[in-house]
Amino acid sequence: MKLKALVGSGDKIGLFTLPFLVIGLVLNILYPSLFCIGGPTLVLKLISIAILIPGVTTWIWSVVLILIKVPRKELITTGPYSFVKHPLYTGVALLVLPWIGFLFNTWLGVFIGTALYIGSRIFSPKEEKILSSNFSDSWDKYCNSVKIPWR
Repeated sequence: MKLKALVGSGDKIGLFTLPFLVIGLVLNILYPSLFCIGGPTLVLKLISIAILIPGVTTWIWSVVLILIKVPRKELITTGPYSFVKHPLYTGVALLVLPWIGFLFNTWLGVFIGTALYIGSRIFSPKEEKILSSNFSDSWDKYCNSVKIPWR
């Protein structure tokens, strides 16, 4: 089993996101008031935790499915993958990073999550072409059944 099969587009997405992360961290350290959300308030803390629970659950569940199914060369179509084509990327970008940022009183999580999401939208089509090539009819059936197809 090659590591590339497990990683998919993650390495490219990570490299795309890295400059945003570094610049964001540097700016956050030098000018913390630019990123400060003024709290977080109790309501924002509760909302953040409420969103982080399914976000982290989706993230972990997606990783477990990748570690189990990809070495067996099986297409993943269950669990979070039945709702969205790329739950790992989407979950971390939209349900984890922004809300962790809010808990740490910073908008930086939204900034990094947005960069990660954009990176995933840029690099996932190549991953999908490989999946289509490897799984042909099963991939087409999956694409027609997934709830949020990423078109």
